[in-house]
Amino acid sequence: MELRALRYFVAVAEELHFGRAAERLRIVQPAVSQQVARLERELGVRLLERTSRTVRLTPAGERVLAAAREALAAAARVRVVAGEHAAVLRIGVASCVTPRVDRALRRLGEGDRPAQPELVDLPAGARLAAVRDGELDLALVRGVVSDDALTVERVWSEPLHAVLSTGHAAAGKPVISVLDLDPNGLRLLARDVDPPLHDAIVAALPVAPVAPPAGNLLTLLFDVGRDPLAWTVMPAEVLAGQRSERHVSVPLDPPLVVDGHLVTARATPDVCVRSYVDAFAD
Repeated sequence: MELRALRYFVAVAEELHFGRAAERLRIVQPAVSQQVARLERELGVRLLERTSRTVRLTPAGERVLAAAREALAAAARVRVVAGEHAAVLRIGVASCVTPRVDRALRRLGEGDRPAQPELVDLPAGARLAAVRDGELDLALVRGVVSDDALTVERVWSEPLHAVLSTGHAAAGKPVISVLDLDPNGLRLLARDVDPPLHDAIVAALPVAPVAPPAGNLLTLLFDVGRDPLAWTVMPAEVLAGQRSERHVSVPLDPPLVVDGHLVTARATPDVCVRSYVDAFAD
């Protein structure tokens, strides 16, 4: 039995769709179908009920899913504790590399057992799935993460800043209150871009968004930059890597914050988790 077959099965079981699973795994759909069918033949049970419209787990599939996740996490643990010098450490991040990440990479490369960090740029949902599947050793996520298959450690707290067009009436202020801004001008990331961050921002804001979501980060900042009435809030460290002449970031008073979390597989040894937390903490 190959770990690859288990990874493919877990992806299909979580997506309940072969096409979406293939996109998540970045392979063609027939390869996913072949591996799942081979796993079913090896185990002698049907894991998935398939129709032209739906995919669902069988009772045996539900049992195998739990065991498959454990096996993939165990395999990830073997890689972590193999003891090789300068082992590759695969880290899931958002598209921007912040000073925190730069500092952590330096820390991880020092000490008695240095690592060779490898950054993997993935959306938040795909980052978490890759940790569950053993494709990543750890991931960084802003906002609340709740998943029984993962270990989640709060590592830092980050201020949110208001982002305004340079033509906005409040653009020149040293600090600003969210309550002084027109709620009709509030723009937010689409939730499916980064659900944990989106939910954390919505929970922190004393006002609710009125306008529809603005898509990804690039689209959001572009829209805010060209509209003198629009505004948004984003983590300060994210904005540090998004300089533009179109918009400015302004600290909030009273301050609003979002927590940053480090996510690993359940099977990752505590000593490894602690070293990762130490590397990314303030």
